[in-house]
Parts: sequence; structure tokens; C-alpha cells
Amino acid sequence: MKVNKTTQAKGSAKSQKWKDVRAKRCRPPVRSSELDSAPAPVMARMIKEHQAAAKKKPTVKRLQIKAKPVTDPKKNTPQSRPKKPYSQANGSAALRMDNESEDSQEWKAYSQSIHGNGVETSADAEDVRPGRLEGEALHYCTERDDQQNHAVLVMHKDQTLCFRGKCSLTCLYGRVEVMGFTIEEGQQSYPLFSPASHCPLTIRAVETPANTRDHKSAASHILRKYLSSASQKKLLKRVTSNSSVILLEPMETPLTRFLSSFAELSELFSPPMSELVSAVLDTPLNGLGVIPLVRAIDGLKMSKSYSDALNTVVSACRGDMDGCAVILVCGTKNVGKSTFIRTLVNTLLNHTTCVDYLECDLGQTEFTPAGCLSLSVVREPLLGPPFTHQCTPEHMIYYGQSSCESDLDRYLESLKSLWRRRSPSRETPVVINTMGWVKGFGFQLLVDMIRLFPVSHVVQLGHGGVTQCPALTPEFLRTAHGCQTHPPAQTALDELTESHTPPRSYAHLIVQSEFQGVARQGTAKHQRSNEQRELSLLAYLSQLQSPDPGPVRPLHTLTPYQVPHSAVALGVSHCEVMPSHMFYAANAALVGLCCLGEKITSRGGPVLLTQGPICPCVGFGVLRGIDMARGLYFLLTPVDPSILRKVNCLLLGAVSLPSCILSTQPGFEGEMPYVTSDYSFDLTGAGKLRVFKGLTRPSQIAMQ
Repeated sequence: MKVNKTTQAKGSAKSQKWKDVRAKRCRPPVRSSELDSAPAPVMARMIKEHQAAAKKKPTVKRLQIKAKPVTDPKKNTPQSRPKKPYSQANGSAALRMDNESEDSQEWKAYSQSIHGNGVETSADAEDVRPGRLEGEALHYCTERDDQQNHAVLVMHKDQTLCFRGKCSLTCLYGRVEVMGFTIEEGQQSYPLFSPASHCPLTIRAVETPANTRDHKSAASHILRKYLSSASQKKLLKRVTSNSSVILLEPMETPLTRFLSSFAELSELFSPPMSELVSAVLDTPLNGLGVIPLVRAIDGLKMSKSYSDALNTVVSACRGDMDGCAVILVCGTKNVGKSTFIRTLVNTLLNHTTCVDYLECDLGQTEFTPAGCLSLSVVREPLLGPPFTHQCTPEHMIYYGQSSCESDLDRYLESLKSLWRRRSPSRETPVVINTMGWVKGFGFQLLVDMIRLFPVSHVVQLGHGGVTQCPALTPEFLRTAHGCQTHPPAQTALDELTESHTPPRSYAHLIVQSEFQGVARQGTAKHQRSNEQRELSLLAYLSQLQSPDPGPVRPLHTLTPYQVPHSAVALGVSHCEVMPSHMFYAANAALVGLCCLGEKITSRGGPVLLTQGPICPCVGFGVLRGIDMARGLYFLLTPVDPSILRKVNCLLLGAVSLPSCILSTQPGFEGEMPYVTSDYSFDLTGAGKLRVFKGLTRPSQIAMQ
């Protein structure tokens, strides 16, 4: 079932070939009618100035020059510290303005730099050095406006800012790159999330397109809107022809407010204990929610094979391929598959309007809570971990578990169902994320997926010089056995591939991950896989909060929907539950909101399913109560009411609500609802009942 997002722009049926795409991500003009809702006169003035500038400035196209190959700046940039041009006071830059003569000398130097046709003097040039911006260097190239609560940062080519925290970034001049996505002057603001749960983000200044305008005059015109006169003079001294100027603003969203309301997540966007020594806590950026890190802490570290694989895939997509590129990314756990995919998607978005994303990893999903298989269309860059960009996919199936080992057939049938729903005429590239299970049946599932989908590239990540499983080359696949497919079959799904004929061969790329801690799960707070699954679920539930600033409302204070028992069926996907115990299992649980193909018929009582169906899922809800007397379910969900009318099945899975949701319920005296300590796991039957669907041993495959 196709779910239309309310924020999604209407697309046309035109071809989306790469050479014809001219994606535009420009800041939308602000209407004068919106000025009344501005928070302050200063903001109103800024909006008016921006509106006037937007009318004069032509629309900026996506990446006006050819993108350069992906490289790791750490390998070829000197790590030298800039000279200190100003004295420091209390951790901030102190401008020496003791008398008018010194002030006039500064303006005279600036005037000479303009009349010199933009040629920097030796004093300016010696301060321009590539590498990590940290400590004193940040004071020289950053100015903060406390009244408007933002900061302007001047960066030169190959300079980087690695940080923890969250902020909104706007490129005012030049261009910068974040996780493979290039942000240019004239584009909209982008939210950046760098929590302690994942690798810190890095902002890198990149080469700007050649133009004939005077960079000093252009930068002066831009800075005038955001800084005072004294701050403008200081930053203009550092502007060169290869400079980029960015605006950093604090950011608060319903997601961040909701997460920070839980005590254990209040420091989520602060550096972890292992990075506190490397955090720079006395810069103009700290008050904005940005904590810079010194060069001892690595950001995204790309190996040569990492960069080569990205360049190969992007070049192939930009070329004249027959049909669309289908890139399957695989590898064992904790080798950086998700980070590689986010970088790949962001790099592709530099050249095309959207990228299709097929989620096959039940445990570490990108756009949904765990336990889902989904097909999404990505139109905006992924500048944070999964919990920062939860959204409704185009198509989704709720499997109900974070692993598929108990029912492999249902897993594969769900993937086939998703692929059938993708339009055969789409020409956008497809990125397929897979599980980290690469041994035994997990490896056979990879073989099946390569045969099921018309894969054009297989990117296999490994570490230590090996891939931790056999290389999935076309030659190996000719003799490999899958769970459902066996050689010499080219595809096990002919009806899916009539118009997507799978190539007889595909490109096989091996990437060796070299970051610190590769193949080991993080042990610090928020870095374990179960904690990250809880963050994604909490992020989804944050959509229940009001978008307007204000206090966070606990879930038990929200008004639920009332759903009659006879209107929907209730099922359990992950185990067998006796009908008399079904309501006990479903109460205060997370349920998938699904749409069965057949109509629900009831004789006046509840409708219970004997097994979990494979059907479209449009979202999730919390079944916060069941009224047996009136025959009602009480459901909390952020799904739009127009879509809820199509839901006729509540599907319960093994994905449970985070404990903080139930243990943090302010306003109650005495025992909290849904929470009890009078329970013993030593009783027979008190644990979870696991059901395995007759897995076939590898030794028995040849006998079939």
C-alpha cells in the first residue's frame, strides 16, 4: 500500500535520467504575511532582508560544477596550527580597539586588500592553513552575534570542523561538504545532528566554482546581514578566493525536546566520557550547541577502497546505464555499512533529485523503528544517525522482530512483496541495506537477495584484509546455494524481473574498513545496538508532540483514538499466543497499523488472527488500554486520520516500548500504570516463547 507523505513534493511522470536532472535545493522565499509570527523585531528585519535578496538572486542549481572524487582529507592535509593574530580574553577573541587610530588602520588595510584586486597579503596568506579547526583557530575565524544567537564561521579549502552537538547550517558563501553532501551558497538550511551514539560529524570546506566576482565585496555584502561592524572587519581579513562562509544557529525540535525530557538521554548530544578531554569548551560555538573536537578524535575515516567504491558507484550511476543502478551493500556487523550507505546516498543526491532505499536489515533500520522492512524514497540528505530522520516510507511491512532467523521464508516473501510495489518504470538508483548476519543461513539469504533483485553493484565491506565470508562475486554465485534459490537459476522471481531483467554479471567491490573499533560494538552509553533501536522508536513517538515550543507532554496525558474491537483484527507476528491471553499481551504494547487485503468480519466480538500476515503497514501506535465492557481499543498514534481509516489490523511484534516510556510518568501518586515489581522469571512459562519455522540444515540442501 502506498503512503503519501504530506511533506512530499508532487512528482511528475517524466524520466529521471541523471543527465536530465537539475535538482534545486534553494531557500524558499518568505512571505510578508509570515512576519507577524516572527519572534522578535530583529528576526522580522532579517526576513525582510532575505526576501529582498531572494528576489534579486537567481535560482542556484544543484552542484554547478562537476563533483570531484571522494577523498580522505586526513591523508594529504598538513596538521599545522594557525598563527595567533589577536590576544585572547576569557576564552574569546579580544579585538584591540584602544583608540580611533588603530581602528582606522584596520579599515585602511581592508581597503588596500580590495584595491589589490582580491590578492591576499602575506600576512593573510600565512594564516590560511588546511586541517582541523580547533582551539585558538576557531577564535580567529568565528564571530558570534549574541543578540541574534548565531555564529558565522570562515573556512578555507580543506579545513574541517569536527564536532558533537546539533545545529542548523546555512552556507552563505562558497560551499562545504558534510558526509558526502555538498551544501552551496543560496541553498536552504540543513539540520546537523552529531550525538554521542555515532561517529562525530565533520564539516569540510571544498573548492568553490570559479567566478569573476570580487570575493571581498561579495563576502562583505553577506556578512553585513549577520554581524556587527567590528565582527565584519575581523572575518573579512580571513576571506580569500577559496573561502567558504557558513552560518551556524542553535536548533531545537520536537524530537530533541522529547529525547532530552528523559534523564538518561539528557546528555545525548554531548561528548561521551572518552571524548571529554578532546572537547574544546571555550569557543564562540559552544553556546549554540556545537562542541568542537580536536584532531585526536577522528570523524568519518575513509580508506582508499572506501573512496574508490564510492567513486565507482557514483560514476556508474551518472553514466549511460541500461535501466537503473541497484547497489546492494553487505558485510558483517559493525564494519560501517550504515555509514557507507548514508555517505553514498548523500553523494548521489548531489546529482539527482532522489534515491530509492530498500531496507532489509530488521535490527538497524534507517527510517523506521526496528522490525520493519521498507522501501523509501530519499529526497533530503542524511546528516545524522537513523533516529534523527525517521519518516514514513513509500511501502512498509512490519515483520515484528529484530532478526529473521525464526522464519526465513516470511522474511524473503516480505522482501518480494516490497519489490513488487516499486514501479518498473522508475529510473532512480536503488540502494539496498542488508543485515550483518553473514554466516550460515544469513549468507544464504544474501545469495538469494542478489538473485531476487536486478543487482548491478555488490559492495562488500570487511576488515583486517578479509571479508569475513566468501566474496560474493558473479563467479561464486554461479555455484552458490541460497535458502530459496539454487544454481544455475539466474532469478527466483521471474514475475518481478520481466521489465527489470537482471544483468548476467554485476560489479563486485570490496571495501576494507579501517576506523578505530571496527567489528566491535561500542560499549559507551547510547552506542549499543539495543539502545539505538530504542532511540529510533522514541524518535518515532516524538511525532506525537506538538511542533510548537513548549513543555513535553507524557504519553499518558495525550488523548487516544477509540477503535471498536469489531473494526480491526488483532494478531501476533513473532510467537504463538493463546486467544484468551491475547489482550494481556497487547495491552500497553507497540502495534503495527496494517491493512489486510480482505474485509474484516465480526460477529460482535474481537477478531483474532491465528498467524501474522504479510501486509502493508502504514505506521505504529501504542495500545494504551483495552475496554472489554465497551469493546474498545485506546490507541495513540501520529498517523494521519485519513490514513487510519484504511487500517483494519493491529499487529503485535517482539519490539517493545522503551522502559523509560513506562517508568517516567509524572503526575502519578503510588504505583505507576503498566509497571510492576511483583513478577518472577523463574516461573515456568514466564519467559518469551520462541518458535522456529523448521530451518533446513546446510547439509540437507543438496538432498532437496
